[in-house]
Amino acid sequence: MNTPDNEPHHSTNGSSTLSRRDFLKATAAVSAAGLMANLGTNYAHAQGADRLRVGLIGCGGRGTGAAGDCAHAHPSVQIVAMGDMFKDRLDSSRASLKALGDQFKVTDDHCFVGFDAYQKVIDSGVDLVLLATPPAFRPMHLQAAIAAGKHVFAEKPVAVDATGVRSFIATSELAAQKNLAIVAGTIYRRYASFVEVVNRVHAGAIGNIVSAHCYFNVGGLWMHPRQPGWSDMEWQLRDWYYFTWLSGDHIVEQFVHNLDTMNWVMQAHPVSAYGMGGRQVRTDPAFGHIYDHFTIEYEYPNGARLTAMCRQQDGTDSRVTNTVFGTQGVANTQSLGNTGSTIKGEHPYRFDGEAPNPYVQEHIDLINSIRNGKPLNEGHQVAESTLTAIMGRESAYTGKTVSWDQAINSKLDLMPKKLEFGPLPTPPVAIPGKTPLV
Repeated sequence: MNTPDNEPHHSTNGSSTLSRRDFLKATAAVSAAGLMANLGTNYAHAQGADRLRVGLIGCGGRGTGAAGDCAHAHPSVQIVAMGDMFKDRLDSSRASLKALGDQFKVTDDHCFVGFDAYQKVIDSGVDLVLLATPPAFRPMHLQAAIAAGKHVFAEKPVAVDATGVRSFIATSELAAQKNLAIVAGTIYRRYASFVEVVNRVHAGAIGNIVSAHCYFNVGGLWMHPRQPGWSDMEWQLRDWYYFTWLSGDHIVEQFVHNLDTMNWVMQAHPVSAYGMGGRQVRTDPAFGHIYDHFTIEYEYPNGARLTAMCRQQDGTDSRVTNTVFGTQGVANTQSLGNTGSTIKGEHPYRFDGEAPNPYVQEHIDLINSIRNGKPLNEGHQVAESTLTAIMGRESAYTGKTVSWDQAINSKLDLMPKKLEFGPLPTPPVAIPGKTPLV
């Protein structure tokens, strides 16, 4: 099970202020010379002659883990640059990653902090960047990386609003034109047990799918109390999980794993979402303004309904499962090792095979695709799963049924007009029936 990014990722000391418009300007057209340069880099790696120089953008717990996983995936990998919003986070990550030995080559002049740290990492001579900041920044960071001709590992989710999703999809299409890889951190797709069960479902092992349910019900997570001297912006960046503009709320940040699995099983995205949620336990303003529970009913194009439930409340029973009901059986996948993935019915099955570390496997797949000159591009796939979570959130926030067309065409843009340290009021908690659907 992929745990949520349980440390703040970004960093800073001063840095320039940058507007959303600056970040999301259209990427310049790719010149023929630039395209050939990218293809040349891919060819070099395909021959195994070069090191794969990797830069880490976002040095929290998940980013640090991703860098280690990437290094373990192939001996050609060298971590050579790091960037974060806060120097203390970068320093902590750097100290941990020194355990990689010769595969860790980050020098002082390749450590960057601030709002523009991501661009400095991209411009530091790397071949591949790991994007592991809070999700709000994923679209702009992907855009910058692909514009510069870099391959990308992008942690999930990849946006917090429809504006970001559309940007991510557009950049993913550009990456395909430039023969650049984008692999997503939707880790369930690398669980061997999940892959085997889903393949069998697609082959007809449970007949026609009629319904499904999935759960990510767990206890509470970390929270960083606000410290004296922190501006609103610094507090929100450091405690990013509890602000929708940064995390998307936990239905997007964490539950995207299960929703991605359901889209994978259904081989489609849902056509509508109807849901509810609220904030019963984490009511203190220290927890920002996000909800602590959601229940959403999704309808898929084949008429199948998915009941999707996620909760983060201490002292409650945990359940993290995905179950699909068909006309000839039931398929179940769990993030509890090999024994939790089964099919019951006319074609019973229980996974008992080899189970490589999925966190490393995603980087093996990425690196092999680069070295073979056939880069993977999972951008559109993960963007659709992210929007699936967003449309569920918006249904719960507003109390309205949300169609896929409404979700993808929404004008919702949660990014502050300026990214700078200073005042940034916390938005009110969403109230169904009063919060508008944008």
